[in-house]
Amino acid sequence: MDINPALLEKVKKENSEFRELYEEHTNLKLRVEELNKMKLITPEQEVEKKKHQKQKLSIKDRMEKILSVYQETIH
Repeated sequence: MDINPALLEKVKKENSEFRELYEEHTNLKLRVEELNKMKLITPEQEVEKKKHQKQKLSIKDRMEKILSVYQETIH
Protein backbone atom coordinates (compact mmCIF):
# COMPACT_ATOMS: atom_id res chain seq x y z
CA MET A 1 0.00 0.00 0.00
CA ASP A 2 1.42 3.36 -1.05
CA ILE A 3 0.67 5.78 1.77
CA ASN A 4 0.39 9.52 1.37
CA PRO A 5 2.51 11.09 4.17
CA ALA A 6 -0.14 13.76 4.81
CA LEU A 7 -2.82 11.08 5.22
CA LEU A 8 -0.57 9.11 7.56
CA GLU A 9 -0.06 12.16 9.79
CA LYS A 10 -3.78 12.96 9.75
CA VAL A 11 -4.74 9.43 10.80
CA LYS A 12 -2.03 9.32 13.50
CA LYS A 13 -3.36 12.60 14.87
CA GLU A 14 -7.07 11.72 14.75
CA ASN A 15 -7.16 7.99 15.50
CA SER A 16 -5.77 6.81 18.84
CA GLU A 17 -5.98 3.12 17.90
CA PHE A 18 -3.94 3.75 14.76
CA ARG A 19 -1.43 5.83 16.70
CA GLU A 20 -0.92 3.00 19.22
CA LEU A 21 -0.61 0.42 16.45
CA TYR A 22 1.89 2.61 14.60
CA GLU A 23 4.01 3.00 17.73
CA GLU A 24 3.91 -0.72 18.48
CA HIS A 25 4.79 -1.56 14.87
CA THR A 26 7.75 0.81 14.99
CA ASN A 27 9.02 -0.72 18.24
CA LEU A 28 8.72 -4.25 16.85
CA LYS A 29 10.48 -3.21 13.66
CA LEU A 30 13.39 -1.80 15.65
CA ARG A 31 13.66 -4.97 17.76
CA VAL A 32 13.64 -7.20 14.65
CA GLU A 33 16.34 -5.01 13.10
CA GLU A 34 18.44 -5.37 16.27
CA LEU A 35 18.11 -9.14 16.11
CA ASN A 36 18.95 -9.17 12.40
CA LYS A 37 22.18 -7.26 13.06
CA MET A 38 23.43 -9.89 15.50
CA LYS A 39 25.94 -12.29 14.00
CA LEU A 40 24.80 -15.18 16.18
CA ILE A 41 21.43 -15.45 17.83
CA THR A 42 20.18 -18.01 20.28
CA PRO A 43 17.24 -20.26 19.46
CA GLU A 44 15.19 -18.18 21.91
CA GLN A 45 16.10 -14.99 20.06
CA GLU A 46 15.15 -16.63 16.76
CA VAL A 47 11.74 -17.52 18.20
CA GLU A 48 11.40 -13.96 19.51
CA LYS A 49 12.26 -12.57 16.07
CA LYS A 50 9.67 -14.77 14.33
CA LYS A 51 7.05 -13.80 16.92
CA HIS A 52 7.79 -10.09 16.42
CA GLN A 53 7.63 -10.47 12.64
CA LYS A 54 4.20 -12.09 12.88
CA GLN A 55 2.98 -9.41 15.27
CA LYS A 56 4.30 -6.71 12.93
CA LEU A 57 2.43 -8.20 10.00
CA SER A 58 -0.81 -8.45 11.96
CA ILE A 59 -0.48 -4.86 13.13
CA LYS A 60 0.32 -3.69 9.60
CA ASP A 61 -2.87 -5.36 8.32
CA ARG A 62 -4.94 -3.58 10.98
CA MET A 63 -3.27 -0.26 10.20
CA GLU A 64 -3.95 -0.68 6.48
CA LYS A 65 -7.64 -1.31 7.18
CA ILE A 66 -7.86 1.91 9.18
CA LEU A 67 -5.99 3.83 6.47
CA SER A 68 -8.26 2.47 3.74
CA VAL A 69 -11.32 3.77 5.61
CA TYR A 70 -9.74 7.23 5.81
CA GLN A 71 -8.70 7.08 2.17
CA GLU A 72 -12.26 6.22 1.09
CA THR A 73 -13.59 9.31 2.87
CA ILE A 74 -11.16 11.47 0.86
CA HIS A 75 -12.25 10.11 -2.54
